[in-house]
Amino acid sequence: MMEHQNIRPDQVIGPLGEPLTLADLPPASTKRWVVRRKAEVVAAVNGGLLTVDEVLERYTLTLEEFASWQRAVDRSGMQGLRVTRIQHYRDLYERQLKY
Repeated sequence: MMEHQNIRPDQVIGPLGEPLTLADLPPASTKRWVVRRKAEVVAAVNGGLLTVDEVLERYTLTLEEFASWQRAVDRSGMQGLRVTRIQHYRDLYERQLKY
């Protein structure tokens, strides 16, 4: 019987198309979350470099906060992570759901 193995990639494709490794991720002490850093963390989870639990612990984020980053990237790409444009992209997404 085959045992469950925890196999992780050494690198994933980052939000700008570049290779992204654990060493390339924002430091655990990050307090200022710019769009690129958020997108890198989302890409790391989506690519299997880190688990959601590891991200929450490493960056002291809430599940809701990280999930909102994932939703923003899924809906609007990196631009959806811009705090100044959140309402615009939310409205756009809701309009698209109506049609």
